[in-house]
Amino acid sequence: MEDSMIDILSESENFSLWRAEEPDGEMTYHLEFGPVTVHLFQEEWDEFLDLMGDALHASEG
Repeated sequence: MEDSMIDILSESENFSLWRAEEPDGEMTYHLEFGPVTVHLFQEEWDEFLDLMGDALHASEG
């Protein structure tokens, strides 16, 4: 089995965001919040970004 290719998108002291292309070609996104890691498929990632965009706009107004 072939290893996934990992691309670190962003890191801070407490958080990490990375994506991996799985052997079947599907992209997955991984959010690390301390001891918790959330794994998202592309469609879930897109929905999460929309959700965070809405939250950002709501918090600015």
